[in-house]
Amino acid sequence: MPRKSLVAMSLLGAGLLQLDAAAAAGPRPPNLVFILTDNQGAWTLGCYGNPDIRTPHINALATGGLRFTRALASNPVCSPTRATFLTGLLPSQHGVHSFLDRKFMMGPEAYNTLAEFRSLGEILRDAGYVCGLSGKWHLGRNLQPSEGFSFWVTKPDGGTSEFYDQPVIEDGAVRTEPGSTTDLWTRKGIEFIAANRDRPFFLFLAYNGPYCLGPLMSRPPRNRHAARYRGHRFQSFPVDAMHPWQYHNKQFHNTQLAMERVAAETAGVDDGVGEVMAALERCNLAADTLVVYAADQGWMGGQNGLWGMGDHTRPIMAHELMMQVPLIFHHPGRIPAGRTSDLLVSNYDFLPTVLGYLGLAGKMPQSPASPGRDFSPTLRGQEQAWTNEIFYEMETCRAVRTESWKLVARHPDGPHELYDMRADPRERVNLYGQPGTEARQRALRGKLDAFFARHADPQYDLWRGGRSKARRLVPPREPLPH
Repeated sequence: MPRKSLVAMSLLGAGLLQLDAAAAAGPRPPNLVFILTDNQGAWTLGCYGNPDIRTPHINALATGGLRFTRALASNPVCSPTRATFLTGLLPSQHGVHSFLDRKFMMGPEAYNTLAEFRSLGEILRDAGYVCGLSGKWHLGRNLQPSEGFSFWVTKPDGGTSEFYDQPVIEDGAVRTEPGSTTDLWTRKGIEFIAANRDRPFFLFLAYNGPYCLGPLMSRPPRNRHAARYRGHRFQSFPVDAMHPWQYHNKQFHNTQLAMERVAAETAGVDDGVGEVMAALERCNLAADTLVVYAADQGWMGGQNGLWGMGDHTRPIMAHELMMQVPLIFHHPGRIPAGRTSDLLVSNYDFLPTVLGYLGLAGKMPQSPASPGRDFSPTLRGQEQAWTNEIFYEMETCRAVRTESWKLVARHPDGPHELYDMRADPRERVNLYGQPGTEARQRALRGKLDAFFARHADPQYDLWRGGRSKARRLVPPREPLPH
């Protein structure tokens, strides 16, 4: 046989082997784009009923997918909730109870607080995904990629003092980004998508906006939405007397400029969502990509006279709006469009659900065991059995929320709270200690104690003398002298 014929047959054979290998490997798994915002109550979005703030792209995600009406974060602070999203573990399991100091992110004391656990990026990397982070990390050792990510553009710190002319980390070095960091995270996320369009990818697009806290609330917004909200008469920010438990953020109550800043930065994040979705369309990846939109924790903008989250009050609080986050799943052709779900779900349910949806349920870490539950059948439009109860903890404040009731317990001496969430969804009337509620209090306290006895790691269980990887906001009480 002529040499050219032998070469041609060899090449043909190699090609057939490659096709056989591809067929054996099965269809390409869905990509994952996880968009996580910072300090955003679900109520700030149009798809959750906000009449003031324009969020057409996030609304379109909800219209084209499944929106959860009762998704609650298990903690009111960014580092713990981000750790929970990625590991499926509670603060009393992963040890990050509050936001991390900068010294744990940069410098000689920096370390990865998730190193002892197997997290989402590592699981997907080992399943053949390329994993990229664009945005806020705030989980320690920010300078170097970790947890399965090979693409890494982030911040050297955790909090946000401004969105313009800020330090960022890229290619292992700190530089100043002359424009908006919201725009930077979007742009780098799109670069990652385009560069990896031919293989399964996981993009963690972790915005540090809208970030409705701190000095930036006293400065006018600078993005393209600023003029739209200047002087706007907001219906969605209640003007009310300040709650006596408010500890931080007092200067932002009933303040027009702070409302304008929240609205403009929220709309700026929405712009980014629109650009990412357009990029998926351009790359012909929309049908191959699961997009999830969520926030790390809820946020209050005047409701009940409160501004901020649970760590901004004393005692630390667990109000529903400090816990409620937006949660939207979007995957054309796979997740039926235009639906809502009233299941009570938590961010500790996120990891088992995403792995279940991607066909990787068997890769869910078993030690330590997550309290999370897989609601991926609901994503597919299937009925599933579900118990409507979730649990929450912020240092020594813990809560259980059931279909109709919420108990908030503070160790060791209270004050405690009990709310009938059907009759009093705004949590205006504390029923704890009222005659006739004793049995309800005992039953809910039994649920709360049993849950944490089952799941909390003794070394990180603050109710039983454990330690935290983060600085305690409320220091442990000194023992009384004998």
